[in-house]
Amino acid sequence: MNAVRFVSCLFLFCVLFSTSGYSRNVSSRPAVVNIGAIFTFESTIGRVAKIAIQEAVKDVNANSSILHGTELKIHMKNSNCSGFLGLAEALKFTENDVIAIIGPQSSVVAHIISHVANELQVPLLSFAATDPTLNSLQFPFFVRTTQSDFYQMAAISEVVDHYGWKQVTAIFIDNDYGRNGVSALGDRLAERRCRISYKVGIPPDSGVNRGDIMDILVKVALMESRVVIVHVYPDMGFKIFSMANHLEMMGNGWVWIATDWLSSVLDSASPLPSETMDSVQGVLVLRQHTPDSDRNRAFSSRWHKLTGGYLGLHSYGLYAYDSVWLIAHALDAFFNQGGIISFSNDSRLPSGEGSSLHLEAISIFDDGKLLLNNILQSDLVGLTGRIKFGIDRSLILPAYDVVNVIGTGYRRIGYWSNYSGLSITPPETLYTKPPNRSSANQKLYNAIWPGDTLLTPRGWAFANNGKQLRIGVPIRVSFREFVSQVQGTDTFKGFCIDVFTAAVNLLPYPVQYQFVPFGDGKENPSYTELVNKITTGFFDAAVGDIAIVTKRTKVIDFTQPYVASGLVVVAPFRKLNSGAWAFLRPFSARMWIVTACFFLVVGLVVWILEHRINDEFRGPPKRQVITVLWFSLSTLFFAHRENTMSTLARFVLLIWLFVVLIINSSYTASLTSIFTVQQLSSPIKGIESLKESNEPVGYQVGSFAEYYLREEVGIPKSRLVALGSPEAYANALQLGPEKGGVAAIVDELPYVELFLSRQCTFRIVGQEFTKSGWGFAFPRDSPLALDMSTAILALSENGDLQRIHDKWLTQSTCSSETSELESDRLHLKSFWGLFLICGLACFISLLIHFCQITRQLYRTAPVESPSAGQGSLRSGRLHRLFSLMDEKASQEKSAVKRRKLERSLSENDRDCELGRNPTRKETERMTGTTAS
Repeated sequence: MNAVRFVSCLFLFCVLFSTSGYSRNVSSRPAVVNIGAIFTFESTIGRVAKIAIQEAVKDVNANSSILHGTELKIHMKNSNCSGFLGLAEALKFTENDVIAIIGPQSSVVAHIISHVANELQVPLLSFAATDPTLNSLQFPFFVRTTQSDFYQMAAISEVVDHYGWKQVTAIFIDNDYGRNGVSALGDRLAERRCRISYKVGIPPDSGVNRGDIMDILVKVALMESRVVIVHVYPDMGFKIFSMANHLEMMGNGWVWIATDWLSSVLDSASPLPSETMDSVQGVLVLRQHTPDSDRNRAFSSRWHKLTGGYLGLHSYGLYAYDSVWLIAHALDAFFNQGGIISFSNDSRLPSGEGSSLHLEAISIFDDGKLLLNNILQSDLVGLTGRIKFGIDRSLILPAYDVVNVIGTGYRRIGYWSNYSGLSITPPETLYTKPPNRSSANQKLYNAIWPGDTLLTPRGWAFANNGKQLRIGVPIRVSFREFVSQVQGTDTFKGFCIDVFTAAVNLLPYPVQYQFVPFGDGKENPSYTELVNKITTGFFDAAVGDIAIVTKRTKVIDFTQPYVASGLVVVAPFRKLNSGAWAFLRPFSARMWIVTACFFLVVGLVVWILEHRINDEFRGPPKRQVITVLWFSLSTLFFAHRENTMSTLARFVLLIWLFVVLIINSSYTASLTSIFTVQQLSSPIKGIESLKESNEPVGYQVGSFAEYYLREEVGIPKSRLVALGSPEAYANALQLGPEKGGVAAIVDELPYVELFLSRQCTFRIVGQEFTKSGWGFAFPRDSPLALDMSTAILALSENGDLQRIHDKWLTQSTCSSETSELESDRLHLKSFWGLFLICGLACFISLLIHFCQITRQLYRTAPVESPSAGQGSLRSGRLHRLFSLMDEKASQEKSAVKRRKLERSLSENDRDCELGRNPTRKETERMTGTTAS
């Protein structure tokens, strides 16, 4: 509303007030406190709210512990759903010095009265105005004591996403309540990659007749979406459902979701007439969730007695009841803080002398901000659950029931809460657990949909408006087996066209479409431009050999790939002859060197381990060198004659023979392949060698290969050569870089396979270095893309896809020779694990062997003379170490005994000199015996 209009109305109704508008109550707790209530008495919400507010005032006044003797007095005004009348009635509240206003129920009226509340600084507590924009800073004295439509639309968007629907139609009342609610719905749907495909507003006046509603619904029926959101007032909503039922729009395939206006009617006016209930069968409804508690059940029982059962209690009635208690608690805190109820005139208003407008009657609540702060800081438990406001001034923990209208009533199929999303568990139970919004945790019970079916509707159908899908098809000038236009007609043929037609025939619904050619027919068109035509809406889809690449998937959706594809390198080749040195070809040079080194190392290790205990590894140096070399090389044929006696040597030899077995087998297999299979060779080995060279590279005109080679591989554009046909491919490859041709061509595998089926002098080199496929392109979030993917999978499973492939692409004029490009040599990287194991075995065995030698060295060490120098001691130990390693094990044992005896004689000589050895003669006798 325009602020000028508010001011004009303000002046207009000031004549209704006397000059006694200025008053002050100096008592901190007055005997009576006036509060106002404004809503539409004769409405679905108003009839219940009126009784609920009156009962709440009675309960507050009967409870002496809340206001301590102060009585609440309620003044009710009827706004009659009119913003103009609402403003007039709100201004009348200044006659009664009200300190807070409950209501209004209408968002339109709330927008207008909020301006009055701001000026008079009187808190406005609305129990039914759900417009999300009322939370803005524009209305600081507006307090919503119910849930905002922001959360109701979030619940609807999650329901839509839960069932996999991507588009909805929105029918709304064309005022603040409807427009802002649908705007919030669009935002929340967009967060889940869904959207409102069509929305239509209905004028809020009562002049809308059945013919107008029929025209609206006919337009809705012509749209693609079959999910309809109805966000209107009850009277208009039932007219819509009645007409939809008349137009057979409440049958199979349709989904209708109503906001909480319908649940309010079902709760308060049930049972509805059978004709009305028949028109809403299968509808999903949102209802504000209120917890099941003892207080709630007691009040419901009391309500039934009050109304005699003729009027049910809905959630808005409970919120109206709690609003009175919220004011009472805030007032109690207000008085405890020393607040007083006083009013003063607005000094900004001119004097009313000489005028019939009594402006001085308008007074401002002096401590209105203090009372407002107490309301916003309240934390209590009411019939609707916990009443506490968040930082956005909305009630915390919003929740809704998801209801399904069935028969003469309805059934709750689940809950939605801002805490954990959709669930079949009451929100109160989930609040005690950590939030879990995983897709597996989002559940609802089965619903019965319009048409009395349990099968979840698809949610869309082809628009019944006579419009055919415009499907773009590229006009190819090469590889026309995939897609080509029949000359002189608008029809197309080819592998891709046959796959598309077969998939469409498997859909459970008819599809009207027309192929629209794309390209000039002189060269292959740009497939990137074709895809962009879909994003702009020029094409509804695209059919052809369209590669699924990352850049394209960001703007459109593809079906399941119907052909596996990827980039490969094609190059000319030459035949390799066997030659005199062909036996060296199986292994790379590094592999030969490392293998030879290991033969020598293993032979040396075995010699070290066997030398002391095995006579076959002893003798003159020349003989021992020959033994090492012979033993090492003979293991290649498992023909070694020398026996191994050491456990460590046997361990090393066992590992080495296993390595030799693997190497020998690999060499034999590779050499056999060289001599029995014709070998082909190319200077280009793959994409890496192509990247490192400076030679030109060919690609197909219109293919994404150019972008990939330039941006991903890093090949300069100056090296790239565009080629438009298989003949151009063959000519460029035959000429080669020296004569103006290309060294290789990079293209997608299906094209290359078709090219090589006719050109037998070229081959694929290296591996396929990208993995992708071909698919049909559709706009983002198109439901047809999903159904077509299912159909393509069915074609693959029943064999039709392979039959179509064989029809168009299985043709070869080349002989069925088994020629293939030069096999990669066996490199060291294929065997380094075996060599590592063998090396570790040698190292560990040598380490154990040297530990044993060192231990024996210290055990057999002779007594050192004290006069010997440090250098001579070190050289003596080193000499003994080498001696010990070289001497045979049996000689070592005799030497040990001799050294022990020498040590004993040395000790006896010293004892004799000191006169302490009485057994010297016996020792000499034993020495003589040993010497003999």
